[in-house]
Formats: sequence, C-alpha cells, structure tokens
Amino acid sequence: MNKFDSTAMAFPANGLPRTLAARTRRIYDLVAPVYPLSTMCFHSTAHRCALDAAGVRDGMRVLEVATGSGEMFRRLVRVNPRGWTVGIDLSPNMAARAQRTARKEFPSSNTHCQAVDARRMPFRDESFDAVVCCYLLELLSAEDIVQTVSELHRVLRRRGRLALVMIGQSTPGFNRIYKVLGGIVPAFWGRQVERSVPAVIEAKDFRILSDRVVRQSFYPSRVLAARK
Repeated sequence: MNKFDSTAMAFPANGLPRTLAARTRRIYDLVAPVYPLSTMCFHSTAHRCALDAAGVRDGMRVLEVATGSGEMFRRLVRVNPRGWTVGIDLSPNMAARAQRTARKEFPSSNTHCQAVDARRMPFRDESFDAVVCCYLLELLSAEDIVQTVSELHRVLRRRGRLALVMIGQSTPGFNRIYKVLGGIVPAFWGRQVERSVPAVIEAKDFRILSDRVVRQSFYPSRVLAARK
C-alpha cells in the first residue's frame, strides 16, 4: 500500500453530516452504474478542456475532486502514467467504480480513489501539483463552496494549477430547465453557481489564468483554470 492509499483509507468514508450532502451521496450511489451516459452526452468536451487547462504532465501528483464514475479520472491517468493520480468522491459507489475502471485500463499506473468529503480532505498541505474538480460546486451550499475552495487551495502546491468545471449559465432556456430540475431533485441537480464562483476563487488567493465556455449538445459548461 502506497502512502496515498494509507492516508486516504484512514479518513472515514461514512459519518458525514446529515444534510443535503448525505442525500447527494445516496442518490449518486444509486445512479453510479448509468452515470457514464451523462458524461458521454454532456461532459466529455468540458473534460478535454479541463485536462488542457490543468497542465498535467507525466510524473505529477494529481488530484481529482468529485470523480463521478471516473471518465475524467481515466483521462488524467492516461497522461500521467508514471505519476500519482488520486481521486475522491462523496459517493462510495462512484469512487469504487472510478478505481475499478482505472486500474483495469491502466494496471501499472499509481492510482487510488476513495469516498471522501471534499470539505475536509485527508491530505497534507501542498500535496498535489494539479487539482481538477468537475461539476461539484453546484451541489454545495454557499458556505460549503467557500470551505471546499479553501481545501482545494490548501492541498495544492505553490504555483500549482486548479482546473474547475461548472455548469454554465449562458443559455436562458437551459437555465430555466435546470432551475426546475434542481427544484425537483436538489440533491442530484443542485443549482447553477458559475457566476459567483470566480470571486470566491480569487478571494482564496487563486489567480485565474483562463476562462472558457464550451457546449456539448445543448449543455453549457464553464472551464476555469487558476494558479495558486
């Protein structure tokens, strides 16, 4: 067992607060087997942009926060076969799926995925050269967004890069539909937050390097890259 395995496994995957986060974990546990369809239809373009924005090179220590079922995680492992690639997700089933598929496709790579709450990550300060986080902040309260961004800053090394993907708000019709869906199942859909997040990023001593809006089908995403 490597040091990332031992550190991550020491953190309790259960015992999370009985809030929206707990309901989100249950829902994403249930949809883990079919969630890759969502990535295929709506997220893969944004994932490619985030990979470029993160500046990942082989041999780095890379963290993905909110792996989902592992599509972005495998992209990171593919470009970092001789480095460390670590993933966390609130859902144990999502984390397990991401780990299983990555180790099957890249059996000789150093990878580890674990069910972890992004608001309280079990890693030392400045542990990673790059951090990637896709479609997580929509599921958090305003207070938890600030706490999570603080954690992203803490675990990223000085001058390391953060690549952040959020659901876009540039299409009025899409925004109306998303608001309805978020009202029906808030623990799954959350709410759009991309207009407010850049100020949070900058307030936590990140410097935004690039800001891009991409679309796949009708689904808009905003991809930010920032440096600590």
